[in-house]
Amino acid sequence: MSQAEVRELQTALHTASDIAFALDGEPSAEQTAALVDALRRALDAARALGDDLGGTGCREHPRGAVDPLYGDKEDPLPPGWGKCLLCNDRRRRAGAQRYAVR
Repeated sequence: MSQAEVRELQTALHTASDIAFALDGEPSAEQTAALVDALRRALDAARALGDDLGGTGCREHPRGAVDPLYGDKEDPLPPGWGKCLLCNDRRRRAGAQRYAVR
């Protein structure tokens, strides 16, 4: 179990808690979606604590950092990208090099 995995779980739980305690009356669709998203991230993080693939779900970097943009609805990762910050960074650099060559 890495410190990054524990932090991911704590962050997701804090987010879910903040959303839940801010609810007043009938929650909006946006509030409900945000709460469900935070709870799913918390569940994924909790499962990853004992998972061989760690929090990233990556076979190459099982104990690597989770990309901070993973799950960000305002600035989502491209389709097909996973949680692994190291793999996503490699993809970003490869994309930047492709555009620099032109």
